[in-house]
Amino acid sequence: MRGAPTILHLDMDAFYAAAEQAAKPSLRGKPVIVGGLGPRGVVATASYEARVFGVHSAMAMAQARRLCPNAAYLTPRFSLYRQVSDTVMGLLGALSPLVEPLSLDEAFVDLEAGGVPATSAAARAVGERLRADIAAATGLTGSVGLAGSKMLAKIASEQAKPDGLTLIQPGTERELLGPMPVRTLPGVGPATGEALRRAGIHTVAETREAGEEELVRLLGKAHGASLYGMAWGRDDRPVVAERDAKSVSVEDTFDVDLTDRTRVQVEVARLADRCVRRLRGAGRSGRTVVLKVRRYDFSTLTRSETLRGPTDDPTVVREAAARLLEGVDTTAGVRLLGVGVSGLADYTQEDLFAQAAQAAHEAQEDAEGAREAGGTPEPAPAVLEGSDEPDDTARPRRWLPGLDVRHAEYGAGWVQGSGVGRVTVRFEEPWSRPGRVRTFAVDDPALEPGEPLPLIRPAVSDAPEADPAESQVQGQGPGRGQPLTSRP
Repeated sequence: MRGAPTILHLDMDAFYAAAEQAAKPSLRGKPVIVGGLGPRGVVATASYEARVFGVHSAMAMAQARRLCPNAAYLTPRFSLYRQVSDTVMGLLGALSPLVEPLSLDEAFVDLEAGGVPATSAAARAVGERLRADIAAATGLTGSVGLAGSKMLAKIASEQAKPDGLTLIQPGTERELLGPMPVRTLPGVGPATGEALRRAGIHTVAETREAGEEELVRLLGKAHGASLYGMAWGRDDRPVVAERDAKSVSVEDTFDVDLTDRTRVQVEVARLADRCVRRLRGAGRSGRTVVLKVRRYDFSTLTRSETLRGPTDDPTVVREAAARLLEGVDTTAGVRLLGVGVSGLADYTQEDLFAQAAQAAHEAQEDAEGAREAGGTPEPAPAVLEGSDEPDDTARPRRWLPGLDVRHAEYGAGWVQGSGVGRVTVRFEEPWSRPGRVRTFAVDDPALEPGEPLPLIRPAVSDAPEADPAESQVQGQGPGRGQPLTSRP
């Protein structure tokens, strides 16, 4: 516990939803909900306009639609969120060499390691400047907490939401924490909270009064002792610059339970390929392949296989996942599948050589096949963001709400809805006025998947300003929309 508030916690406000509002002028000031749009989807982030109606993260999307039917429901665009996160993390890195990212939109910063004087005034000045810099660089807002420990800095940023700064003066921790719910403390989840509730412990003050011995009896030695210390405001955890990932994994929940064994095998192979792409993107390899299967009755099985050495070879991971699937009965139905790789290591020189050799071998095979067919190799089909399957003539495009598109005539826009063979697109840019809505056939050759535009207008841009909005309709398909307003 430090004697000065030199640990900073930044938490971006409603990050995914706020990024979508910044990117889509027609949605600013309106309820926006980002997450899985299928029947079993869950809310990833809800804008503050949507939270007024009781919508929150981790809520079932079906319930969110009942509470806030007039919101814009969008598919996540992680490529955009990563771009914004990189910008924000760069600003944090300029403050101190000790930055501990917790997620795309959240991080701790050790200001003392960055040379900031150990005074409340200096820490507050840095925090306010950071908030201004984030707004200027991204157009988004973030909440800042400053305290003498990580626990209190995080509590402070929560109190500062939205778009504020809270500083907890060292020495005031116990008085501040006393009336707070015990769930405020790190490590107190639903199970621990219920165990404490049954013992008559509801607040942090009551946790202190219970005593360490009682907490150890209820929760075990390590957890009980740790919780007792935190209830007194004691937290000596350092800011760690590198939070090394222990595993890389991907998973999908299906709208309808999968019962066809061949379909399950195809999905596992697809997930294995996705996992390897993410593994390579992180510059890592791994030696343990993990398969996750959640069955129709919500029972979840995990199976793993440890290889002789770390790999980032998609064939190796795919075959290992297939072997693991052989021992799992899926005949009654599968609602979720996942593939992961753990036991991570940095790329070895052998990995790089193997990757280059494999790429050369595949290229040679493609060229030989093309020569035998009397033609030239065709480029790989494009992949739509939000879809893991290629966009080719064998499969219709998936125009998911919120995703970026580009039209040969009208320029950049985003999918507002699709259905019955049509797709509705709103043509606007982050720096334009609300744009015009147009409808096309789903297979219109002039309409292609696009890339997210920067949230802040480039210094030089030839992009024309979009037409004024003709409609404020946000629906799931042409002719089925409802007026998009901030109140039902």
